[in-house]
Amino acid sequence: MDFTAAKPGGEVEYEWHVKRSETPNTKWEADLDEEYKHPQSGYQYKSVLPYDGRYWGYSKANIIQFAKGGHLIHRSTGMPRLVQYADEMPGIPLQDLWDDIPPVSGKQDLGYPTQKPIALLERIIQLTTNAGDAVLDPFCGCGTTIAAAQKLDRQWTGIDITQFAIVVIKKRFQDNFGSSVRLKIIGEPATLPDAEALAKSEPYQFQWWALGLVGARPAEEKKGADRGIDGRLYFHDEPKGRTKQIVLSVKAGRMHETYVRDLAGVLNREKAEIGVLISFDEPTKMMRAEASEAGFYGARDGRKYGRLQLITVAQLLAGKTVDYAFENVTYRKGEPEQKPPAENLDISF
Repeated sequence: MDFTAAKPGGEVEYEWHVKRSETPNTKWEADLDEEYKHPQSGYQYKSVLPYDGRYWGYSKANIIQFAKGGHLIHRSTGMPRLVQYADEMPGIPLQDLWDDIPPVSGKQDLGYPTQKPIALLERIIQLTTNAGDAVLDPFCGCGTTIAAAQKLDRQWTGIDITQFAIVVIKKRFQDNFGSSVRLKIIGEPATLPDAEALAKSEPYQFQWWALGLVGARPAEEKKGADRGIDGRLYFHDEPKGRTKQIVLSVKAGRMHETYVRDLAGVLNREKAEIGVLISFDEPTKMMRAEASEAGFYGARDGRKYGRLQLITVAQLLAGKTVDYAFENVTYRKGEPEQKPPAENLDISF
């Protein structure tokens, strides 16, 4: 900002003294010690006055204070100018239209249909709460609000109606915060009776929960025809190779041999590498024989994996997952955040 003014006011009759080394490309600086009265060898000195027809807009004492505070620079002519830093200025209060936050894109985009930019939720939380306060999101979706709360050192609780949302949130927190955050999931099956109760009351929620345990995504995030596919898992098993897929079918009722044959047909129709059938019932000897007829998928790591795999819910609860050893790229990977963990973090289903 210019130090001159169009009209005189106050102290306007003075010269501003500057100096600089004779070394090439050296900039002018304020001669606060008045060295010009006793010039040093190797330095240039200069007296500066306002431009023709203008006057000093600040007193000499004020300009000296600006210089001492690091808020002064000089043009090539030696004319002083005020430096203003954004974090030292009050700024303009936010209005009711926020158009400075871009839409979700890049690594932040998790593919969730109603996802909001995390910068938006960070702003709202910072405006309305202090560190350590509690944040409640009763419709937490893919977890943007609670992720922002975690990042800003708030306590939080998130609630959502679907298991699919819980799966996305768990993956998001693992990517963003790693093992530093301990999530407490309320309402998610932890035992076989829990899973059976969920399957009876909410079959689609049971499907989404089972798919989440193996890192798969629902084929459709709404109820409808699935053409024999309840979920898909995408993976890479070779550098710069194409994305490959595993198709999954989840059965909550009694098992039939036809389910295995049907999945084998889906496997071929979709040109998928592996098919997985998840069920409560233990597969019979005949079902295992049907599955073995699908053969093996030979991966670049030299191992062979069954093309049609049968997994029970009990095995899932015990930690078993799909037999493959590749990079799971089903869900977009979020950017990591380096933030300390908060306590009492709940996601309610």
